[in-house]
Amino acid sequence: MHPSLLQDSVRGCPKEIPHNEKLLSLKYESLDYDNSENQLFLEEERRMSFLGFKCLEISRWVICGLIGFLTGLIACCIDIAVENLAGVKYYVVKQNIEKFTEVGGLSISLILWAVLNSAFVMVGAVIVAFFEPGAAGSGIPQIKCYLNGVKIPRVVRLKTLVVKVCGVICSVAGGLAVGKEGPMIHSGAVVAAGVSQGRSTSLKKDFKIFEYFRRDTEKRDFVSAGAAAGVSAAFGAPVGGVLFSLEEGASFWNQMLTWRIFFASMISTFTLNFFLSIYNNKPGDLSSPGLINFGRFESDVSVCLLLSSPKPCVISLSTVCLVLNPVFSVYRVYVHRPCLQVMEAMLVAPLGPDQSEDYPLQKLCLTLWGGGTNKMSPVGHIFVCLLFLWELLLFCADGEYNSMATAFFNTPERSVRSLFHNPPGSYNPLTLSLFTLTYFFLACWTYGLTVSAGVFIPSLLIGAAWGRLFGILLAVWAVPGKYALMGAAAQLGGIVRMTLSLTVIMVEATGNVTYGLPIMLVLLTAKIVGDYFVEGLYDIHIKLQSVPFLHLEAPATSHWLTAREVMGAPVTCFNRIEKVGTIVDVLSNTSTNHNGFPVVMPVAICGLILRSQLIVLLKHKVFVELARSRLTQRKLQLKDFRDAYPRFPPIQSIHVSQDERECMMDLTEFMNPTPYTVPQETSLPRVFKLFRALGLRHLVVVDSENRVVGLVTRKDLARYHLGKHGLEEMQLAQT
Repeated sequence: MHPSLLQDSVRGCPKEIPHNEKLLSLKYESLDYDNSENQLFLEEERRMSFLGFKCLEISRWVICGLIGFLTGLIACCIDIAVENLAGVKYYVVKQNIEKFTEVGGLSISLILWAVLNSAFVMVGAVIVAFFEPGAAGSGIPQIKCYLNGVKIPRVVRLKTLVVKVCGVICSVAGGLAVGKEGPMIHSGAVVAAGVSQGRSTSLKKDFKIFEYFRRDTEKRDFVSAGAAAGVSAAFGAPVGGVLFSLEEGASFWNQMLTWRIFFASMISTFTLNFFLSIYNNKPGDLSSPGLINFGRFESDVSVCLLLSSPKPCVISLSTVCLVLNPVFSVYRVYVHRPCLQVMEAMLVAPLGPDQSEDYPLQKLCLTLWGGGTNKMSPVGHIFVCLLFLWELLLFCADGEYNSMATAFFNTPERSVRSLFHNPPGSYNPLTLSLFTLTYFFLACWTYGLTVSAGVFIPSLLIGAAWGRLFGILLAVWAVPGKYALMGAAAQLGGIVRMTLSLTVIMVEATGNVTYGLPIMLVLLTAKIVGDYFVEGLYDIHIKLQSVPFLHLEAPATSHWLTAREVMGAPVTCFNRIEKVGTIVDVLSNTSTNHNGFPVVMPVAICGLILRSQLIVLLKHKVFVELARSRLTQRKLQLKDFRDAYPRFPPIQSIHVSQDERECMMDLTEFMNPTPYTVPQETSLPRVFKLFRALGLRHLVVVDSENRVVGLVTRKDLARYHLGKHGLEEMQLAQT
């Protein structure tokens, strides 16, 4: 990084830079997805037998099975907890309605309903805001960044998992316009990161298993499997889960990884269905399609004719959503205190549609208008006036049912299913329009609150409502429910910009491959139109958090830039045999905080060593003088580095005496002797392609004599992007 940029960013930027897409934050570090092929690595590989390699491969399959099992179990717990909490909530409301109907105190029931919703949401917001802010939102942008090579603080911690699960239970039970699907993907990724390491650093418990996989390269592949298992548990779509992991996150892929991820997804779906069947007293029924059940669609060849009508308006609505949601996110810069964040979530809670397994609140609203009592209090009359609009939407005569009340006071999953499958004539166009707009603005406001929440189901519900509305107005060749299916796919695809994976997820969730082609065409149209106006929701939130995310390609007009112009210089280098005091001073320098150091001899590059490796060497006192004086000293092995992974101790915690500062340290055995290098005249797109494809953390720039002249890191590449005025450069900010 350029020292001048660092100094300017430190002087000119505030302590926090939330929600600023014109800056890149320096607090994010890169992960090491490139193996260091030093002497220790080569010696371990030579010692490993053919049987040892086979055991490692079997271990990978076992870990993927454990990931799928635990992810499915968590999904089952979330589903059961939401159902029971909602049942308790509505039992209390129902008892209150029956108790106060005859005395005219129905307004108390309405207040009780709002208070219970706010209480659930308050609990979910408090644990997120005060205990683990990293559990807010769906977690999908963070997992995308992790798989891209960005080290997001605390994203795969056990504490994050616990708060995420408890938070999403409270959010859904509290009636917010959110879903469980995004948090399930994050939960699966956290499970994968923990299980694959064979220990818990949070609990300080080491099970002494899977030690070989304690490095970023292996951990990345398992996190991909965990994300896929989360999708599979949410939608009952194992193949869709694999494609989601491939399309949305994975920066590395091979054939064996595909099968392992598919295995994890299958185990996740089977585990969820098995335990839910036992809970529902149907031990033999394993056909439940995950947390979401869209119901089965009958085949209809004429469905391809649906493509012309629901797409344009639904895609426009998704674009509006992507404009409105960042506006809410930007204003939240003023809601930075945890107490204010909790209050905002509690404010939204009473406004949200209800998401319980039953809807006795419908009875409350209707009884306020037709309860047959003349003892309503003045407060009750005020509430009646305030609920006049609700009466227009939800009122129905005795012996009838109101489809709009069913849409509002039901789980989003059941509302989507009713929009898909209810017969023609079930919905009035006017009330359906009002429902869509109401839910649309609530969803835009809700996503970004300090609660654990997903955007999948709210998007599907909004799109299904729009699609059903167009089906009602333009139904010629098919029933409105099939328009709702296309609208749901278009809305979600327009927001998250998924194509192939979402097609397969929708096909698996609906159980009919007939709709694969039209859904794919709808999603492609949604992506093309959406990309013309604005980026997808996840990419927008990644930018708002100032994360140095590397896209697939470098900016199109950046070929004139060279490595010399983007690299950081000057570079701190070490000699192959370096003085301990020099190493300690460099690592302790807080103004630079470098993580990779070229090793030179005498001036030409001969290797690269990481800060984490140097800290382990200092901790174990691997000094030349001590090695000579103590012949019996144990030789350092890769296991020592893996035991310190991933939370390497800070340099301040390592004591080095004055005498030890005069010792020398030989880096030959521990450095990577073959780091990737590029000439300083290499164009930016070539540097970008090499850096991203190989998952590098550092790329050394050398001159014609192989001398180090600079170092390219993730932030040096991510700060260039194509803007309205051509190629633009973002500033780096210290946070």
